[in-house]
Amino acid sequence: MARTDTGGGPAAADRGGRRLPRLLHPVAWWIWALALATAVSRTNNPLLLLLVLAVLGYVVTVRRTEAPWARGFHYYLYLALVVIAIRVLFRAVFGTGITPDDHFLFSLPTVPTPDWYAGIRIGGPVSLEALLSAATEGLRLACMLCCIGAANTLANPKRALRVLPGALYELGVAVTVSISVAPQLVQSVRRVHRARRLRAGRSKGPRALRGIVVPVLEDALERSLRLAAAMDSRGYGRAGSATRASRRVTGALMLLGMCGLCAGAYGLLDATAPRLLGLPAMAVGAVLCLAGLRLGGRRVTRTVYRPDPWRLPEWAVAGCGVLSAVLLFSGAGFDPAELNPSLYPLGWPSLPLVPAAAVLLAGAAGFLAPPPAPPGPAPAEASAPPARRAGSAPRAAARRTEDAL
Repeated sequence: MARTDTGGGPAAADRGGRRLPRLLHPVAWWIWALALATAVSRTNNPLLLLLVLAVLGYVVTVRRTEAPWARGFHYYLYLALVVIAIRVLFRAVFGTGITPDDHFLFSLPTVPTPDWYAGIRIGGPVSLEALLSAATEGLRLACMLCCIGAANTLANPKRALRVLPGALYELGVAVTVSISVAPQLVQSVRRVHRARRLRAGRSKGPRALRGIVVPVLEDALERSLRLAAAMDSRGYGRAGSATRASRRVTGALMLLGMCGLCAGAYGLLDATAPRLLGLPAMAVGAVLCLAGLRLGGRRVTRTVYRPDPWRLPEWAVAGCGVLSAVLLFSGAGFDPAELNPSLYPLGWPSLPLVPAAAVLLAGAAGFLAPPPAPPGPAPAEASAPPARRAGSAPRAAARRTEDAL
C-alpha cells in the first residue's frame, strides 16, 4: 500500500507515477501569492482582476487542507466586498465634481466646507464614471487582500516558523499565535454548537449566547495554558548566551538597515531625489539588515523535526507566480495601455490575451502542487500491526508537541 508523504519522506510519487499527498512548503505558497499580488498591482482592468479572483478560488479549493486556518478564505472574500463598497461610498460622498461628458446618476445633499478645506467636496452630483473608477480601484485592492488570504489559507503558519531567521523567531511565534486565534475560536464555536445539538439544545438567538460563550471562553483558556506550557518547555523568551552589548548591536543594525531600505525606496520612487537615495541606500540597508539578522540569530538555537523539503513542486508553484508577475511587468506581446483601460469614452474593457494567459499560468499551481494530505491517520499506520503502532506513539507525541507552536 502506498504511504503518505507528509513532507519529510524521500518519495514524491509511488510506483505507478501517482503523486503522493503531502504538504507543500509554506514559502512556496507565499512566493506564489505575493508574486500574484504584485501582478495585480500592475493592472486596473476589471476583467483581469475578476480572472485573478477565479484563479485564487480554484487553487484554494483544490489545494487547501482541513486545518482550521484553511477554512477562512470566504471571509477574505467578504472583506473584499466590504472594501469595494467602502471605496465606492467614499467616492460618491467625497467626489471631485462632474464634467459635461460624464453620465449623471444622482445627486447627494451638499455640505458647505470652509475655505481651508478647498479641493474636497462633500455631496453633490455623482457620475457613472466616478463610481466605476472607484469600483475598479477597490477591486484591485480586494484582489491583493485575497492573495494574502490565499497564502494564509494554503500555507501552514506553524510550519512557516521553521524557515524564519533565528532573530525573527519570537516575532514569528507572536504573529502565528495571533493568526491562529480567529480560526481556533471559530472551531470552538462550531464544536460547542454541535455538542448543543447532540444534547437537544433548542434555545436560539440571545438565549443560546450564554450556553455558547462560556464553553468557548473555557476552551480558549485551556488552549492558552497548553500553548504557554509548550512555549515554556521549548525555552521561548530566554535570552540564552546573548549579552547586553550583543542585543544593542543587533537592534542598531536592524534600525539602521530599515532606515536604509526606506530611504532607498523613496529614492527609487522619487525621480528628483539624489542618486545615493536609490539603489545604493537600499543595498546598504539590506546588508545591515542581513548582518543584524545574522548576529541576532546566533543566540537562538532550534531543532526541527521533519524539516519541510524543497523539491520540484515547490519550484513549479513559486515559478508560476513569479513568471506571471514578470510577464505583466515586462509588457512583451501586448499594449501596456490594455492593463489600465480608460473610462473616457465609456465602454466595455477588452481582455488582453497575454496578460490573461499570465494570470492563467499562475492558476497552474492548482495542479502542479501535490494534493494535500487527507485528514486522519496515514494508511501505513492504519494497516500496521498493534505493536508497530504502539512503537510509533513517541514519534506522534513529539510531532503533536511541535505542532503546538
